[in-house]
Amino acid sequence: MDRRRAALGRAALLAAPLIFLALFFLYPVGSILNLGLRPEGRLDLGGFVSVFGDPDLRSVIGFTIGQAFLSTVVTLALGLPAAFALSRYRFRGRTALRALAIVPFVLPTVVVGLAFGGGEGSLPALVAAHAFFNVAVVIRVVGTAWDAVDPALEDAAEELGAHGWRRATAVLIPLARPAIAGAATLVFLFSFTSFGAALLLAPPASPTLEVEIWRRTTQLLDLPVAAVLTIVQIAFVSLLLGLDAAIAARGAVDQPATLALPREPRTSGERAFVAVTIAGLLVFIAVPLARVVSRSLIGPAGITLDRYTHLGEGRTGGLFDIDPAAAIGTSLRTSSLATTIALLIALPVAAAVARAGSARGAWTLIGLPLGVSAVTLGFGYVVAFHDPPLDLRGSAWLVPIAQAVVALPFVLRIVTPALATIHRELAEQAGALGASPWRVVRDITLPVAASVIATAAVFAFAISLGEFGATAFLARAGRPTMPVAIVRLLGQPGAASLGQAYAMATLLMLVTAALALGLGGAAGRLTGGSRWSGGVLGHLE
Repeated sequence: MDRRRAALGRAALLAAPLIFLALFFLYPVGSILNLGLRPEGRLDLGGFVSVFGDPDLRSVIGFTIGQAFLSTVVTLALGLPAAFALSRYRFRGRTALRALAIVPFVLPTVVVGLAFGGGEGSLPALVAAHAFFNVAVVIRVVGTAWDAVDPALEDAAEELGAHGWRRATAVLIPLARPAIAGAATLVFLFSFTSFGAALLLAPPASPTLEVEIWRRTTQLLDLPVAAVLTIVQIAFVSLLLGLDAAIAARGAVDQPATLALPREPRTSGERAFVAVTIAGLLVFIAVPLARVVSRSLIGPAGITLDRYTHLGEGRTGGLFDIDPAAAIGTSLRTSSLATTIALLIALPVAAAVARAGSARGAWTLIGLPLGVSAVTLGFGYVVAFHDPPLDLRGSAWLVPIAQAVVALPFVLRIVTPALATIHRELAEQAGALGASPWRVVRDITLPVAASVIATAAVFAFAISLGEFGATAFLARAGRPTMPVAIVRLLGQPGAASLGQAYAMATLLMLVTAALALGLGGAAGRLTGGSRWSGGVLGHLE
């Protein structure tokens, strides 16, 4: 009877998330695939012939894979030394630097695109932008693994004659090999599905798969080809997710009760390594951000605040009239709504996972949006919600709902470990006293996990604030979000529009940076050490 009651309780917790994802994820994606593959009501596979028989489209797929591979190599080259220095050595400012390293990961990709070129497309600029965005992934994922290495192993290796680089290659790198492989897979995934940075920085003659899907659906209305490209992307991303899950399962180890404490650099070589690595990381993070700020402040006559004071003035002359001040308000409102929706959907799932002690099904449920392009999701909303009773094209809810779907996996990853660590006896004792499952969640689970829920809310807000792929399709002409307004301003003629784009990007960057630094203080809650967290979500921090 107790097992049946527990199963019914878990089913009740999962009912709303299942309905939400079925309606706002599976249905839109299925609709666009159906429209593309069955344009006249019957199966038409001509799109596959068009894609794989077209050398230009084959080159799009090849370029996407190639730039993602190159971005992964560069990110690892930059991130591994930084992860080693931050995890193994103690120095002044270490905690602040670890928090600062999170900033690039939560910055809107449109801002990152401006920081590395602002529309001047080239492969080096795109690779550098992806490395900037993803270096935090390597630092956190691999750094977490090195945090757990017993210092006695290093001391033993040193006694056996392994010093410096030899000690790292003989002990630390082999022990962190699963984490390194997982981080590489994750960086490749993010670089493969990048949209905002790729839209601004990819060479005009070599678009990425994500940009080509967007171009085919919005500009050429070539749905059959767009659908085939979407299927190719989903298949490739699914392969990456499966590879990542296999790596995580093979490399899963029990975490020690206490993490290894970093030590002071002992030799001149160690001190030089730490100094050079940390200085390089600071420059790599600070210079692109400073570039955005400087371009927002420097005009033809020198330093000026005109770009900021004129943000309240609408711009005309392009396809859309743009009111930058209204875009700021729209972003804050939609991000707040998206955060609320994401929490309302993810918290019941996390509670059900905590009660069941397993999250394999939850990962399948909530992790699905990571396997589909945000561009596909946004266009799917346009296709799916155009007829009564689901005619939502004019609804102000579409943007926050799409942003909530994108943020859901991250919210679940943050909250679930905290709920799972709540002592099970508390819930059992409350149940023995007659408390219903809902009351246990309300009076015990949520209060104990309040601080982690707040962290998840901040993370979801930052992701929603910078979301661009789906929002680019759904934002109404007169109510763009900040990332959409930035891209529209870049398309307007004149230096004034360009200056306003950089000014708005600076404001967006400052808000997300402040949120990221706040998250840095709670980074321990986002580690990959929980038992259930295999795969991509298990690496996200």
